[in-house]
Amino acid sequence: MNKNVFKFSLLLAFTISLLACATSKSGHSLQGKKVLVFTKNGEGYVHDNIASSVAALQKLGRENGFAVDASDNAEVMTEENLKQYDALIFSNSNNDVFDTDAQKLALQRYIQAGGGFVGIHIATGTERKWDWFAKMVGGRFLRHPKLQPFDIKVVDADHPATNFLPSVWKWEDECYFLTHLNPDMHVLLAADLNTVVDDKKDAYPGKVFGHYFPVSWYHEFDGGHQWYTSLGHKSEYYSNPDFLQHLLGGISWVLAQSKELDYTKAGKTLRQE
Repeated sequence: MNKNVFKFSLLLAFTISLLACATSKSGHSLQGKKVLVFTKNGEGYVHDNIASSVAALQKLGRENGFAVDASDNAEVMTEENLKQYDALIFSNSNNDVFDTDAQKLALQRYIQAGGGFVGIHIATGTERKWDWFAKMVGGRFLRHPKLQPFDIKVVDADHPATNFLPSVWKWEDECYFLTHLNPDMHVLLAADLNTVVDDKKDAYPGKVFGHYFPVSWYHEFDGGHQWYTSLGHKSEYYSNPDFLQHLLGGISWVLAQSKELDYTKAGKTLRQE
């Protein structure tokens, strides 16, 4: 074989290999995408899983071809800074995390311009007095019974965050109950409350959702695309292959919807609702 042809063949094989590595198991190419992992906590309970979650998300980025920045500083929430990201991942952020309304407005305008958003575990406990944020994530954290094993029903098995799971996923975690649920959400996973021990269950959620309560979902809100999972309390979960695939599937879906931000569609006034 001609040496030049041989070199070209090796180069082609190497290129194909790189492209394969940059395509997630969900089938979406994530090459060249960039996300910001935001982990700030306000006054109140702070999860000890944050470092593990950041390390896991960085690992997923390295393995699937997307870049990952991480910060717990609300000063990253400026319009100019957020423009570089295809999605924001609020990983276990909690309570009041913004220092100024300008930072809130930067997030709102990013979403309205078409930015993607991923929320993990207590992200629904972030900015609990800001109704727009609850609608954007999909709900607001209220409470959970003790951490325990329970069954999770796969409601939609065609999504990359769920298509690898059995019809009933047996998992141990905190079963989150939320209020302010966005009716536009598309539920992916739901906790089987028949398998959850909770002496306050009759008070809420009672029979609002029958014997189930949403655990993970996706939706489109105010110009952007969002995916959320309430799972992920323990640090060790962030090295569990099924949970990592669940996260990657959600991130991949959000990144697959991403396009060039269009700030002409973003408002200039902070929305409270």
